[in-house]
Parts: sequence; C-alpha cells; structure tokens
Amino acid sequence: MKTLKESKVGETVRVVKLHGEGAVKRRIMDMGLTKGIEVEIRKVAPLGDPIEVTVRGYELSIRKADAEMIEVENA
Repeated sequence: MKTLKESKVGETVRVVKLHGEGAVKRRIMDMGLTKGIEVEIRKVAPLGDPIEVTVRGYELSIRKADAEMIEVENA
C-alpha cells in the first residue's frame, strides 16, 4: 500500500489506515488525520522533511516519520 510520504506534490489522497501505537497514533488523529479524510499534498521541504498538507481546510506540516505511518489511496 501507499503511504502519505510516498504521495506527490499536488496529489489528493484519502486516508485508509493509521499505523503506529499509543501516543503517536493519538497525536496524528488529534491533527485531524483520521480514516476517510481527504488530504492534499501542498509542498515538500528541500530535504523531504517536513511535508505540508491541507487537511480539513487548514495547512499542516507533518514529519516524514509520521507520514510513513499513514496509509492512503488515491481520492
């Protein structure tokens, strides 16, 4: 499956599943990244970390390590 980290700039994807445990998974969910939500990839920093996305109408910067835990599909 594809992760948020592997998505390209300008792509809109839908969250399928969150991997990770406990506090890490809870933090990702608290940022608004929950199952079924659409996420647009806005920018990727020059070295690939962080990734800026639009989710639920606001911009969010997410670390590459956290983006790897978010399984997505094309919207």
